[in-house]
Amino acid sequence: MNIDQLDDATAATAFRRLVRHLQHRTDAQNVDLMGLAGFCRNCLGDWIAEASGMSKDDGRAIVCDMPYAEWKAKHQLPASEEQLARMNESLKKNAH
Repeated sequence: MNIDQLDDATAATAFRRLVRHLQHRTDAQNVDLMGLAGFCRNCLGDWIAEASGMSKDDGRAIVCDMPYAEWKAKHQLPASEEQLARMNESLKKNAH
């Protein structure tokens, strides 16, 4: 079985669990997620927005469980040069 054969209910349950996990783990910085995996909360919110036709702000608010500006003010720390370099290297791998 591959991801395209997974039924929508199972995929939706797993996706919601991922989002709830990221909502709980506010210590996991977006820049670190980008540096390691090439995606972050913003990416998930943008993907929701693209799939649904809603705005990016609305998609990000779903993932953050609050407006993104509020989440950023509460949880996002300034990124170091090292974090930004890892993120930029990781983003190069995203072209597919």
